[in-house]
Amino acid sequence: MTINSFDTVLVANRGEIACRVIRTLRAMGIRSVAVYSDADAGARHVREADAAVRIGTAAAADSYLRIDAIIEACLQSGAQAVHPGYGFLAENLEFAKALDAAGIAFIGPGIDAIEVMGDKIRSKNHVMSYGVPCVPGIAEPGLSDEALIEAAPGVGFPLLIKPSAGGGGKGMHIVERPEDMAATLLTARRVAASAFGDDTLFLERLIQSPRHIEVQVLADNHGNVIHLGERECSLQRRHQKVIEEAPSPLLESLANGAEVRARIGEAACQAARSVKYSGAGTVEFLVSDQDPEHFFFMEMNTRLQVEHPVTEMVTGVDLVEWQVRIAAGEVLTVAQSDVVLDGHAVEARVYAEAPERGFMPSIGEIVALRERAGSDPHVRVDSAMLPGLSVTGDYDPMLAKIIAWGPDRKAALDTLDHALGDYTLLGVHTNVEYLRLLINDDDVRAGRLDTGLIERKLEGMEFRQVTDVELIAAALLNRSELLNRSELLNRTELLSREALVAIGAAAPWNTADGWRVGAPAPWKTSIGRPDGGLATVGLTVNGPGFTARVDSGVEHSAALRPGSAGHAVMVLDGVEHHYAHGSPSPGREARELWLGSDGWSCRLEILDREARLLRILAGIQREEGAVDPEVRSPMPGTVVSVSVHNGDQVEAGQVLLAVEAMKMEHQLVASVSGTVHLTSKTGDLVKADQVLATIHVVAEPTPEVTAEPAPEVTAENQKDEEV
Repeated sequence: MTINSFDTVLVANRGEIACRVIRTLRAMGIRSVAVYSDADAGARHVREADAAVRIGTAAAADSYLRIDAIIEACLQSGAQAVHPGYGFLAENLEFAKALDAAGIAFIGPGIDAIEVMGDKIRSKNHVMSYGVPCVPGIAEPGLSDEALIEAAPGVGFPLLIKPSAGGGGKGMHIVERPEDMAATLLTARRVAASAFGDDTLFLERLIQSPRHIEVQVLADNHGNVIHLGERECSLQRRHQKVIEEAPSPLLESLANGAEVRARIGEAACQAARSVKYSGAGTVEFLVSDQDPEHFFFMEMNTRLQVEHPVTEMVTGVDLVEWQVRIAAGEVLTVAQSDVVLDGHAVEARVYAEAPERGFMPSIGEIVALRERAGSDPHVRVDSAMLPGLSVTGDYDPMLAKIIAWGPDRKAALDTLDHALGDYTLLGVHTNVEYLRLLINDDDVRAGRLDTGLIERKLEGMEFRQVTDVELIAAALLNRSELLNRSELLNRTELLSREALVAIGAAAPWNTADGWRVGAPAPWKTSIGRPDGGLATVGLTVNGPGFTARVDSGVEHSAALRPGSAGHAVMVLDGVEHHYAHGSPSPGREARELWLGSDGWSCRLEILDREARLLRILAGIQREEGAVDPEVRSPMPGTVVSVSVHNGDQVEAGQVLLAVEAMKMEHQLVASVSGTVHLTSKTGDLVKADQVLATIHVVAEPTPEVTAEPAPEVTAENQKDEEV
């Protein structure tokens, strides 16, 4: 059904949320307009929208955060309204004011609501006056570091430093001891200023064993306010949500759960009423696992949440549709009594990161993608991924969300586990294997959740490693690709000799079939392991298959059976192994080959002689067990701070500098003690593995050898010497 007030809506966002909003706009018969930066020119949200407008270069500050560019895109496209999604300008007061001044509708709450709830200090003080319970702490504007340090003992340790203008857990820091306050405040202010343009901080008492429970509200411009139940978002890492579900297993486990749900829901509605809220919003609460009947207001997000699909799946309400209808002036026709929570839904966020390597962000080209293998109506994938797209370090690392529904929590988790196992994205490292480990943890399955669970469990997680099976599969796939290429080249007799030379077909020894007079020679492939090691796989033709051997290991019988596009089946010693596979565009120093199965993936390098030699030399340049004095950037990013000066004496473990990528800051430390030599400065754009500093280790002084004085010659020892 078309909203008469809006026939064109501009989506001021990117990624999966832009695609999700566009999907609902299409279903409502509303023309959608996408905006894009240079980095997103070929992005999925641009392709799916009815029209698209370029708004700037890759940096968010020069594109998605440019209010003037968004306004101009509205005027250029004829959009009467803007949907901000989440992040970027979604809760930006100046953006809402600029739209209002331009006569463009903002699909979100009123300016007053954004202003009050956008400041955590002001919002806490505001809702308390309306009877909404809040976490004990100190929340006053303009507090200096000295004032916060002085107030900290009154709040009590451990405590939490939070940015007033922040969101999504960014810039939040736990302080266990008074002596750590000064240094932590310095970092918190820098992160808050960089991320939000406001370094105002406040303190809250840290709730022990906390559960993060939030309530979805809907309110129109005619005084109607309802809630759509709660979501449990306790599975977090560094205050970033990883798994979300609805309803909360904590409330479901209580004998008086319905009564607590009604109370926390009414508190959320009261917070919304206090600012005459309009549209979809979320009120977040902390609940102690030890005292679940009491809850404390944290903040109100005046926008759509990342995790909104779980609420949609258990209520059947399209939140984006209602956002549009309410912004167009419609009356909310869903009453509180109409809201029924049906079954259970769980969402997992897929990030471009390597959990087994400290959640290091990952960038690259998507070489294989399969997001829905089956047609399960209980699985939903919100994504912006496409084969061939490049994942850069310019934006948030979230790639997609996988949401599963079940009649109960166990069924929902089982469905999600199956969907994650069936999810394939190759070309960048992802957290899919980690998500499967997490949702199958005994405590998670039992609903024993808190915001610190992930940090406690991570050390004990065992991630799948590359074995001989994957190495043999890589060698077989590489050989198959070369042979297919060779067959193609053999059909190029009509090409000129120059063209044949260019594609490597002019010489007979380029045919990779291992033929020679006598017994077949092993066809050898040098493979770079993910850990930096080296392996050699030998394949010898043996009837219809091969005999395979990794380095000097045991022999295996192996055969490769091609499957559907980008998939293959390897039969090793009679056992089938299924793999998705793909390689990035040519032109790299060493050819990459990605393998994936059951939600796990790995990156291997097919090495030529030069690349193999370089890897061997790198392995012997340093004595075994020696510490690398070079400090390298673990990923592409920007140097945001340098904590030392050139020539300073530093200790092992001392923080030298910080690099930011994908909205995350990574501190780099000295691996050894010595004199630091910096090769980077604040603001520098750096590449992955780039040397940013070198530690010159001072050699231990050689102990002086003092010669003992010659013994005095006496008559007696003179006789001994003579003998």
